Amino acid sequence: MKKIILQLEELVCPTCVQKIETAVGNLSGVQNLKVLFNASKVKAEIDPEKTSVEDVVKVIEAVGFDVLSIKVK
Repeated sequence: MKKIILQLEELVCPTCVQKIETAVGNLSGVQNLKVLFNASKVKAEIDPEKTSVEDVVKVIEAVGFDVLSIKVK
């Protein structure tokens, strides 16, 4: 499992959090997903055999949010 932290553009409402949680949560191999509203961050663990960091970024961008930086641990 890889731990990822994605810095997003500013999240302006709780609905933004729900959109991201739903979209990313539907990806196979995503666990321990947390969307931090006040920090505008997404934290998750991903199984690299089932999904990639790029897949997560694409899904977030598809629902209308820009990913500003990516950290992988």
